[in-house]
Amino acid sequence: QVQLVESGGASVQSGGSLRLSCAASGYTSSIASMAWFRQAPGQEREGVARISGQNTIYADSVKGRFTISRDNTKHTLFFQMNSLKPEDTAMYYCAADPIWARSLQPSLYRYWGQGTQVTVSS
Repeated sequence: QVQLVESGGASVQSGGSLRLSCAASGYTSSIASMAWFRQAPGQEREGVARISGQNTIYADSVKGRFTISRDNTKHTLFFQMNSLKPEDTAMYYCAADPIWARSLQPSLYRYWGQGTQVTVSS
C-alpha cells in the first residue's frame, strides 16, 4: 500500500501564492502517476494537475498559474500555486497510481491523501 499526506494548505489573499506538498510512503516504488485534485463544497471532485515521469497535464482553469512537480528521491509531490483566485478555494487532494494515468479522471488513481484546505479571500 501507499500512504499520502498533504500539507501546505492555508488561507491567503487573492493574487497570493501557496506551495502544497504531498509526502508518499509505503510501497512508493509502485507509483507511476501522481496528481492533484480539488473539491469545493457542493461540487464534484475535479482533477487539477497530473505528472507521469516528466509529462504533465493541467486543467484549463489553472494552466499558467499552477505548476506540478515531483521529487522522486524524496517521494514527494509539489504544487506551486500562483495568482490564486477565490474560485481556487477547495480541499486539495493528492493522488497516486501504479498506472501511467493518461488523464485527470479520479477513477484512475488508487491512492488518496486526506486533503489540505486552501482558502482564497477576495
